[in-house]
Amino acid sequence: MISRILILAISTLILASSCTKNNITGRNQLLLVNDTELLQLSNQQYRSFLSQNKVVSNSTSAAQVARVGQNIAQAITKYAQQKGQTDLINGYSWEFKLVEDPNINAWCMPGGKVVVCTGILPVTQGDNGLAVVMGHEIAHAIAKHGNQRMSQGLMQQMGGMGLPVAVENKPGPTQDLFMRAYGIGSTVGGTLPFGRKQELEADRWGLIFAALAGYDPNAAVPFWERMAAATPSGSKPPEFLSTHPSDKTRIQKVREYAKEAMQYTK
Repeated sequence: MISRILILAISTLILASSCTKNNITGRNQLLLVNDTELLQLSNQQYRSFLSQNKVVSNSTSAAQVARVGQNIAQAITKYAQQKGQTDLINGYSWEFKLVEDPNINAWCMPGGKVVVCTGILPVTQGDNGLAVVMGHEIAHAIAKHGNQRMSQGLMQQMGGMGLPVAVENKPGPTQDLFMRAYGIGSTVGGTLPFGRKQELEADRWGLIFAALAGYDPNAAVPFWERMAAATPSGSKPPEFLSTHPSDKTRIQKVREYAKEAMQYTK
C-alpha cells in the first residue's frame, strides 16, 4: 500500500512539474520532452523523410510554397518580438518543402520544418488557400500540440521514460510515435493525431498567422468546404466518435475565426 501511494505521489509530482502554460493557447500542457531533445529528433526525422521522398524544386508550385511559408514565418517572428514571446520560436530554422505525394496533407515539425504534399495543391487553389493550410500546420507546432502527443505517448506506451532513453532503447517505436504525433504520413482530411481542441486552436491561430502575413483569412471557409468535398463522407466517423470536429462544426468555427483574424490583416 505504501509503495503504491509513493508511486502515485511521485507520478503526480512529475506531472505537475511538467505542466507549462503555452503563451499562444493560454492552456497548461503536459510536456515531458524538452525543446532541445525534440528539436534534435525533429531534425533527424526531417532529413530522413526528405531522403526517402521526392522533393519538388525549380517549379512554380515549389516557389509558391517557399514564398507563402517565408511570409508567414516573418510575420510570426515579428509578432513574437512585439509580444515579447520570442521563446515561441526558439531554435526555429525555417524550411519549406514541396514533396511529390498524392495525399492531401501538409505538416510542420518542431523547429519550423514544413512539408506540403502536391496532392493538397488542387484543394488550396492559390496563395490564400495555401496560407490557410501552412498557417494551420505551423500553429500546431508553435502551440506544441505535437510535443503534447509525444509526452502522452511516452507516458502511455513507454512508462514515462525520457526521450533520450526511449530513442536509445526503443528507436523504432519512438520514431513511429514521433511520426504519428506530427501527422506525417496521414491525410489532413482523415485520421490525424490532434484532438478537437487542438485542431480548432490550430485553425484559429493559423488564420491569425496567415492574416499577419497579408493573406485573406476568409479563404478558410471555401478551403474547408473543398476539403469536405475531397474527403469521402463514408470514411469519417460521427463527431462524438472522432477526435476531430465534423466538417460542419469546423466550417462554422472557422467562419468565426476568420472574422477575428481580419483584425490582424496588414
